[in-house]
Amino acid sequence: MRKWLAQTILMLAILLPGFPVVADKITPIKEINDAPVNFDGQEVVLKGTPKNPTRIPLVNLKSYVLEDSSGEITVLTESDLPKMNEEITVRAKVKSLAIVKGDALGLTVIELERYEQQQKI
Repeated sequence: MRKWLAQTILMLAILLPGFPVVADKITPIKEINDAPVNFDGQEVVLKGTPKNPTRIPLVNLKSYVLEDSSGEITVLTESDLPKMNEEITVRAKVKSLAIVKGDALGLTVIELERYEQQQKI
């Protein structure tokens, strides 16, 4: 019975829209910047403050810089740009354009899902 209850709670946490997946480990941005080849093709969870938004409508490009205490990284998104200077958590996929002799070239971080922090009243 307890196993069933735990599985049900876990499934609800995963399926509820907008509910952050707390089981995922937050990856410090510095770890990706220091060794992008280790994250190539991987999904990561990042938490930080967005800044420096860019939107180019002709090519439908939207991006922002996500900053945490360890560094910053540019994130591409198909969603609306997040509110600037308000902490968010994102699930993203890390890709490199090429890997040559162990060095990653063209690091790209693509936002898959965003969890905006709840405002305290």
